[in-house]
Amino acid sequence: MKDIYILGIESSCDETSCAIVKNGQEEIATVISSQIDIHKQYGGVVPEIASRHHIRNISIVIEECLEQAHMTMNDIDAIAITYGPGLIGSLLVGVEAAKTLSFLYQKPLIPVHHIVGHIYANELKEPMHFPLMALIVSGGHTELVYMKDHYQFQILGKTLDDAVGECYDKVARVIGIPYPGGPQIDRMAKVGKPTYHLPIPLNDDSYHFSFSGLKSAVINLVHKETQRGNPIQKEDLARSFQDVVTSVIVKKCKQALTDYPVNTLIVAGGVAANSGIRNGLKELCQDKQIHLSCPEIRLCTDNAAMIASAGYYAWKLGKRGDLTLNAKSNVDLQ
Repeated sequence: MKDIYILGIESSCDETSCAIVKNGQEEIATVISSQIDIHKQYGGVVPEIASRHHIRNISIVIEECLEQAHMTMNDIDAIAITYGPGLIGSLLVGVEAAKTLSFLYQKPLIPVHHIVGHIYANELKEPMHFPLMALIVSGGHTELVYMKDHYQFQILGKTLDDAVGECYDKVARVIGIPYPGGPQIDRMAKVGKPTYHLPIPLNDDSYHFSFSGLKSAVINLVHKETQRGNPIQKEDLARSFQDVVTSVIVKKCKQALTDYPVNTLIVAGGVAANSGIRNGLKELCQDKQIHLSCPEIRLCTDNAAMIASAGYYAWKLGKRGDLTLNAKSNVDLQ
């Protein structure tokens, strides 16, 4: 059987990335141009600045990826592109680049949903075994998804307000930690103690999540302690916050794993790199004798390898786009 090489492009937020993946599972080359240092001075991603840097970088990362792989566009079988959800200006840069390559080289165009890409990052580590449960935790998304087979997504629950990664960054900002705050909160939590009392948000039997109340509780706590002249023990607050987040995520996953017959729990998205959440889910899966699959840390954040992997399975199922493809800032998982 002929090997299939998919070139993936990802530009949904502040990472410009291109990757080539063989048969959906073997990463040949990945190039990522990050804008973290640029947006750090603003305390978060500025959409207009992000899109301008994508324009500058998109051709460079594509050319560099092909060079690293020692390949040309003639070796590529199809082009996979993140078309949404994400920042509309950023998405448009990637979509137009992919459409141009598709037209010039007469290659099939495969639209990929950003969250589907995060799920398929696990395929670059080990083959997915169905049926499975997927937990997506990132800056913009928190979802529990049941999958019977490739590209069969049943959303069981999602965040009703803030995503977990967004909550991490906002809490970090409140206690004076620069952007991106999530990884630093995780590091601080390892040395802190859970001395602060925080409420458990949406503590019910549903599969849905809510983090805005927890964020507000941290803001109020910091405000009150500051008014009283009490210094905030940042490491302890980070640990207290992370313990609550982990307990909520573990509880919701436990409910889903109890209600649905699966043998694997996949964790995907940028917050999948969080050690506290990983350890909590590891204990849960050991207790329920379920296999836990997490991508490599470098593949948890936005990257084109996950888009190329997802694109391969979409290609096998006959999913195609054309030159009318447009970027979508909001689009349901499909």
